[in-house]
Amino acid sequence: MARSDAQNDPVDLFIIGGGINGCGIARDAAGRGLSVALAEMGDLGQATSSASTKLFHGGLRYLEYFEFRLVREALKEREVLLKAMPHISWPMRFVLPVHAGMRFESDTPTSRLLSFFMPWMKGRRPAWLIRLGLMLYDTLGGRQILPGARRIDLNSDAAGKALRPGFDLAFEYSDCWVQDARLVVLNARDARARGADIMVRTKVVAARREGDTWAVTTQGPHGERTVRARALVNAGGPWVDTVIQSTLRQDDRSHVRLVRGSHIVTRRLFDHDRCYFFQGTDGRIIFAIPYEQDFTLIGTTDQDHHGTPSDAVCTPEEQEYLCSFASDYFRRPVTRDDIVWTYSGVRPLYNDGASSATAATRDYVLKVEDAGGAAPLLNVFGGKITTYRRLAEHAMQKLAPYFEGMGRGWTAGVPLPGGDFRPQDTEAVTGELARDYPFLGEKWAQRMIRHYGLEAREILDGAGDAAALGRDFGATLSEAEVRWLMDREWAQEPEDVIWRRTKLGLRMSAEQIGALRDYMAERTAAAPAQKVSAAI
Repeated sequence: MARSDAQNDPVDLFIIGGGINGCGIARDAAGRGLSVALAEMGDLGQATSSASTKLFHGGLRYLEYFEFRLVREALKEREVLLKAMPHISWPMRFVLPVHAGMRFESDTPTSRLLSFFMPWMKGRRPAWLIRLGLMLYDTLGGRQILPGARRIDLNSDAAGKALRPGFDLAFEYSDCWVQDARLVVLNARDARARGADIMVRTKVVAARREGDTWAVTTQGPHGERTVRARALVNAGGPWVDTVIQSTLRQDDRSHVRLVRGSHIVTRRLFDHDRCYFFQGTDGRIIFAIPYEQDFTLIGTTDQDHHGTPSDAVCTPEEQEYLCSFASDYFRRPVTRDDIVWTYSGVRPLYNDGASSATAATRDYVLKVEDAGGAAPLLNVFGGKITTYRRLAEHAMQKLAPYFEGMGRGWTAGVPLPGGDFRPQDTEAVTGELARDYPFLGEKWAQRMIRHYGLEAREILDGAGDAAALGRDFGATLSEAEVRWLMDREWAQEPEDVIWRRTKLGLRMSAEQIGALRDYMAERTAAAPAQKVSAAI
């Protein structure tokens, strides 16, 4: 293990991929004293990591597949990370209505077991089994902060008002929300603060072993360069197999199953702040979640994806499926005319041979291979956003034999940038910001805290009114915020700002987005050699 300023000296670790797993590993490794370089061919979190259902959860439905280790690890991480990032993650309550038509997917272990011992159920999910699952969900992860599950009467509870007549009983339980793309960026920022070199829009075009190191060739804004590294991590997400076969030139079989998860966003469909967990007659589930203050997020689908991951879109058939599914529950039918935005991402699930995309494991697999005990390659397969930190810890455990004297694990409980306050203080922190900057109002202040936490004050920088923040691009997006995102968070294109660092694209017009594009291009052209600020 070495740190050197010499340009030709190898770094300890080179990471391919700037999604949540790549950035999580970069942060962990840099904090252990390793020298780290990371290359992302697009924007950070541009693919799968910004196209999730935005839930930080244990995965209630994975219990049906007996994925107890995965669920337990995810449930434990839920509270560990809630404490580390209270600005971009917060608790939510989920309402699970019960009705007679709820069924298991036919090939789940629970379904097969129930069909054997209780064949008269004919594949239905009984209410008692749901309650049993929620009791297990409440206890598996050692819950401390979040409230437990309870039974609610939909005839008297506010959650019942938006639902069709006939839904009388529901269970309510806890999980968490996460700003997924911001989680990626904040991990990258913390990695950079600890010495990592984070390169965006930089593609790894080749990597080969040369003696006891890797020679990694990249193509980026400054042309082609070669970096030497003692170890290589392939965290390419849905491109992990492409990296193995095309970049590393290894003849290896496919390890991942590409599964497309599509979502629709509608105008707000209900007036409370709880989420719905809907179960279908086909055995699948979807969520309906309060989204960005004025909208409802509905998803997700599970479809095997064929073609390149970047081609993923929410198809008309998937849109219709989600609308129809939600309409089985909501009092007012959901139609495609209600949709204001759609998005879709490809999840690189480990190929365990499951019969359907829904049944494919969400667990991760880490595989190391080396050349005579040197120049290891770690391939990352699968995983889910909730367990990214544990995945990074396990990755470092796999690499520890190659780096004598590497530091211990440290990320549990260490806040991400802007998140150095208690989860229970979020409302007070938001109120203080609104009080000190009265021109923000309640919603703008809440958005700033939920995106930047305590760093919102650095962006506002003592401004006495909105005009002091510079140009107004619409939807509360100011020039000061755009400068921050360009200088601190690698934003280079409008899409980086309005669809990943924020979701303000939901509220901005084409003219406003065009003005933002012109401003960012002008600012970049004025300082072509400018790099992302090292200040944190």
